[in-house]
Amino acid sequence: MSSGHHHGHHHGHNHAPGGDRGLIAAIGLNLFLTIAQFTGGIVSGSLSLIADALHNFSDAVSLCIAFFARKIAKKQPDEFKTFGYQRAEIIAALINLTLLIVVCVYLVYEAIWRIVEPEVITGWIIVVLASVGLIVDLITAFITYRMSENNVNMKTAFLHNLSDALASIGVILAGIFIILYQWYWVDTLATLLVAGFIVWQAFKLLPKTINLLMEGTPDGLSLKDIKHSLEEIEGVARIHHIHIWNLDEQRIAFEAHVVVNANELKQVEVIKDRLKELLNRTFGILHSTLEFEHYIDASCDESLKCI
Repeated sequence: MSSGHHHGHHHGHNHAPGGDRGLIAAIGLNLFLTIAQFTGGIVSGSLSLIADALHNFSDAVSLCIAFFARKIAKKQPDEFKTFGYQRAEIIAALINLTLLIVVCVYLVYEAIWRIVEPEVITGWIIVVLASVGLIVDLITAFITYRMSENNVNMKTAFLHNLSDALASIGVILAGIFIILYQWYWVDTLATLLVAGFIVWQAFKLLPKTINLLMEGTPDGLSLKDIKHSLEEIEGVARIHHIHIWNLDEQRIAFEAHVVVNANELKQVEVIKDRLKELLNRTFGILHSTLEFEHYIDASCDESLKCI
């Protein structure tokens, strides 16, 4: 009968120039710290310090990826990407998670090998450099926290930097135990704990990232609940062929066929407005496409279990 379109452009991303400058500063700090900690880890023989250095290097790389993804995401929709380039940040998240997991697998391998062949470790180098690392992690966490409003990617970056700070604290404690008691095995334990914590964080974020890329139903939304709510609107006989997915981290798209018992276009327009208002108010869906059918002409056979 007719189709209705409603497009929301409230992306909710914080792409201020100051945010980009903050990311560049965070990248520089993490690269400096990576070099310092890796060198210190080689000199002191500390695997946990090398682990923290690799973790900070992965932070620098992930922040670089996030920086370029934010640049790409700013591009306006065009004939090649009609929905825009916002998903660049989702792809960046998947790359970063994969990078984290690979780094952690390597760290676990090195930690196990260190058990087989223990080495003497210089504790004070660990404490000094890990303390510097803690300061850098806290500064980076502050930068990403300021950028995290209405931006899931940057909230994730903030939590990631916060976990780095916790890892640095673990390395500092390992250094202290080595200085006081010569417990070299604490260094290996700290490495395994840091690697385990990072993997845990990564696997918590992985399902959501994959769901976004696979255009799965957004978290917190039930297709059945949406269908039931829409079918309660006066004039709506049935909703079928429903599709709902994330355009990006902020925008949700919805499309469906709506069977109505209205005979005039004006009545259909009223129903359409009510449906879109309900989708927006109750489910936060700003982008919706509705195809209207008269109940006599509706082609969806109930036996097909159309949804």
